[in-house]
Amino acid sequence: MPKPRSKRQAIRDERKKKREDAEVDYDTADKPAKRQRIDEAGHANNVTDDYATYEDGPREPFQDGGADRPEKEFFGMLSDQEQEYFRSVDEQLDIDDFPSQEERDMYLANVFVEAQGKELKLACSQSCSRLMERLILMSNSRQKKKLFEQFASHFLNLIQHRFASHCCETLFLQSAPVVTRELSGERDDEPAEGEEPASQPLPSMEELFLLTLDELEGQLGYLLTDRFASHTLRVFLIILSGRPLEQSATKSLIHSKKKEKISAPWMSAATTDQTGGLRAVPSSFTAAAKKIIMDSTDGMDATALRVLACHPTGNPVFQLLLELDIALNPKGDGKGEGQTDETPTDQRLLWRLLPGAPASLKESGSPASEFISAMTYDPIGSRLLETLITHCPGKLFKAMFKHNFLDRIHSLVRNDIASYSAIRILTRVGKEDLVASVHKILPEMPKLVSLSRFNVIKTLFERCQAREAQPEIASLLRAFTAACGSDKKLLVPKLCIPEKEVDAEKPKQQSLSKNQSALISHGSHLATTLLSIPGAPSNAIQTSLQSLSPEALMGLATSSAPTAHVLTGAFATPSQNKAFHKVLVASLMRDLMTLAQSEHGSKVLSAIVSMPSKSDGINLPFHLKEQIMNVLGENEQELRDSYEGRRVWRTWKGDIWKTRPREWIAWAKEVDAEAVQTKEPIWKRKAMATNGSNPNFVKVDEEARKRKRGEETAE
Repeated sequence: MPKPRSKRQAIRDERKKKREDAEVDYDTADKPAKRQRIDEAGHANNVTDDYATYEDGPREPFQDGGADRPEKEFFGMLSDQEQEYFRSVDEQLDIDDFPSQEERDMYLANVFVEAQGKELKLACSQSCSRLMERLILMSNSRQKKKLFEQFASHFLNLIQHRFASHCCETLFLQSAPVVTRELSGERDDEPAEGEEPASQPLPSMEELFLLTLDELEGQLGYLLTDRFASHTLRVFLIILSGRPLEQSATKSLIHSKKKEKISAPWMSAATTDQTGGLRAVPSSFTAAAKKIIMDSTDGMDATALRVLACHPTGNPVFQLLLELDIALNPKGDGKGEGQTDETPTDQRLLWRLLPGAPASLKESGSPASEFISAMTYDPIGSRLLETLITHCPGKLFKAMFKHNFLDRIHSLVRNDIASYSAIRILTRVGKEDLVASVHKILPEMPKLVSLSRFNVIKTLFERCQAREAQPEIASLLRAFTAACGSDKKLLVPKLCIPEKEVDAEKPKQQSLSKNQSALISHGSHLATTLLSIPGAPSNAIQTSLQSLSPEALMGLATSSAPTAHVLTGAFATPSQNKAFHKVLVASLMRDLMTLAQSEHGSKVLSAIVSMPSKSDGINLPFHLKEQIMNVLGENEQELRDSYEGRRVWRTWKGDIWKTRPREWIAWAKEVDAEAVQTKEPIWKRKAMATNGSNPNFVKVDEEARKRKRGEETAE
């Protein structure tokens, strides 16, 4: 073994040897067959999974490369001086102490010159790969294309590397908007001033993406289940399909929860646009996405597809493949394409999963029915079933619901795994099927409440409101209130206030605490949904809120974001009780400084300033706002000492109140006038923001408003 050049090199060699030994031990050790599913709310479910024995899973069914799978390349290591230089560059870019944008660009150009020829080493370096990601974020189109050229012919190895795969993901994501701009005829990859022009112009970004895909051709089978390459493959598919890059759903599909966020203090303006919505992509990208779907699953039989569906690493990619297979091939609406031997090329993956569907779903023992039954209770496969339920053609979904889900919908909602598929089903069914499902689920309401299936109950209320099934809403509310103790005052404590934990062993207490936070989040969302439904559901939550003690209300406002949203939703909801909003705000005024300095409570306090003094269903006397402002003014310095306090001070226009009190009163009354007179009141707009894009929020009594306006006009 050669002698290390330095002490630092010896330490690196020792760490490398330990990692290699650990990998050997990991590959040869027996793995437990139990898998733990952590859902979006944080629930943990241990379920035996015969298909998910290893972290990277059984590779044999997916290795279309077989013996031709290339060996991993080694690109060398950076010297000590190079590592020290690039570490100083990373610190300099993080500090961002540049007097102008021109000097920033000049400094970045010099860094790229120094990194020329070392790009592969930087991407594979544990300490410098973060710098490479940061450089990609800050680079312009020409610099990105240069990186593509440096990575060319090595992408297959890079995307399987622990550190370089993240650099490839960032390069692909930041280059996607360039494709859209060049598609419209805009090119911004000309040489900078002082830079010698190349002998040949740089290729288009579309060509670079397609060349990268050519490198991966023939190797996609085992990349689906590779620990690192699978994430890069998801990024590639999303880019080729033109899906948004900045939506939360897309981000969760691309990155794992452990993904380290690499940020840049400044970014090129060209990289910050065209990421929030659907992107225009060339037709070659659509054809490439279809080819990936075909090539990655062509060599798999029904058993291999089922193994992939239950694979912890391959399942997210499989979800995306199935969704794109349906979206990119809209032809065919489920009229039994899979029943013939001449299966069309479009939607081939869907019909391979469900052969003979929808006609074959009538038989309980058919391969399609068995696949659905197997995925329903599998902690990993159920996620693929959710994708199938959400995106499959309408006729296929109706057949699935009728033959596979209708008779057992009441048992599905009770199960901690199958309940998520049931939520997708309830979201999509029509009014008649929804009513039938509600009647089957109503007897199970006490069980749902005892199991804290608040997300299922929330979906039932939301869909009944959307489908205008008012009798079912009343039945659900009666059953839910009875399951919570037959007293409306107990609803909010049951949903939003955690129960005291009994003394037990510490590990058990920690898991209970984590589980409780998820349950409180689900319960708070249910309470917010009930507030958004006018009539008895809204009145029930308002009655429960009004009965809470000031300490309990303060706990709701300061404990978490979901519970605080319950209060902001209550501020924005009309009430038949004229004293409701006044009592709610008066209870919170007992400890205003605690509220103002809390991360979540400060948002509740800021929401009060937008409440109208007198409007349809919302009445907050103006003198209460003046009292709140007086208390804030007396503690101005204490507010300025905290970030949340400064935010509250700005929202309440504290500086204007301090120097020009009459102007502050005029501003506050102007807010009231805007809330009452505007076509879409502040409370309604705020409620829509609180409840996301829920279109079924409180409907204003238009006739009462018109009568009121008529009286004002007559006067």
